[in-house]
Amino acid sequence: MAKLYEFEIALAADRLVKDMFDLKPGETFVITADTESDERVVNATAAAAFAVGAKPMVIWLASPLGVGKAADAMLPLDALTGALNHADAWVEFNNQWLLYSTPFNRAYENNKKLRYVCLVGMNVDMMIRTLGRVDQNALSKFLHAVADMTFKAKTMRITTPAGGDLSFELEPKHKLSCDTGEAKEPGVFMLGGQICFIPKLDTIQGMLVFDGSATPPCGLLSEPIRLTVKNGRVTDIQGGAQAQQLKSWLESFDDPNMFRLAHGCYGFNPGAKLTGDIVEDERVWGATEWGIGFLSEFDAPGSSIDAKSHMDGICLNSSVWLDGVAILENGKVVHPDLIPLQKPLGI
Repeated sequence: MAKLYEFEIALAADRLVKDMFDLKPGETFVITADTESDERVVNATAAAAFAVGAKPMVIWLASPLGVGKAADAMLPLDALTGALNHADAWVEFNNQWLLYSTPFNRAYENNKKLRYVCLVGMNVDMMIRTLGRVDQNALSKFLHAVADMTFKAKTMRITTPAGGDLSFELEPKHKLSCDTGEAKEPGVFMLGGQICFIPKLDTIQGMLVFDGSATPPCGLLSEPIRLTVKNGRVTDIQGGAQAQQLKSWLESFDDPNMFRLAHGCYGFNPGAKLTGDIVEDERVWGATEWGIGFLSEFDAPGSSIDAKSHMDGICLNSSVWLDGVAILENGKVVHPDLIPLQKPLGI
């Protein structure tokens, strides 16, 4: 008897290897995973890479007790760095992610040919919904249209039904990442369906309310977390037990930079749903996401944040205005130029 999505996962892995990475015969393809990762996703991806003539190298790691730089203490830093420094492509399936860890930073600095895709926590069900069944060409057209509008704007305001209300200026010198699901050139890439923008950080003012998930440390939220933001810095955290959990986690680093907002993102993957897996949560259609803590020099030249770790929180059903013009209303696309572009995606 076939296992759940046994046939479909093969197709999704094939699209990952061919459509996202454009993997070539002879290329070294590193797949990293930890003891919380989905073995079926790892094996299907390795098989698909081998089928196109690439050389898959699967690295299983003990799950660290933190993410990013906070994972360093439990990682084989030099050995892992050595493998990544000589890879042509790298997909990360770790649940406790290596993104922004020391091996990641070293590989980014030293291996200029590396194509990296962050698919942390990927499981079979998510891979089918967010990759295998998504029209990547239609998604790319929609995302680029939103990204172009955002890049041209000077100001942005985001509100949510849960009480969020943030306003800020956009900074054109900062990188605007449009994750269409392609990693065919050297660089850092994510699952398709997200657009990341980095404001003028000290202009961010208002109330940030996470009502989807907050990862780490909370995962799915049972009640909203309200964060007061002044000049790009979280000055107060209110809510129930999970708000206290987040506050305690941020304070545990004894690092004032862990309270700085680092970036915002739109979520636009038609197959994504709120699950507690941050990669998928960030792509829930009509949500916005905010990162707090570490921000690399690569993403924000001259405005990087040297924090000890990083967390991401989800704001559902967002309304967004660019220079006073609405593009989203309670999570639904309302701009007339965008509505026709979303129809091929089944929205």
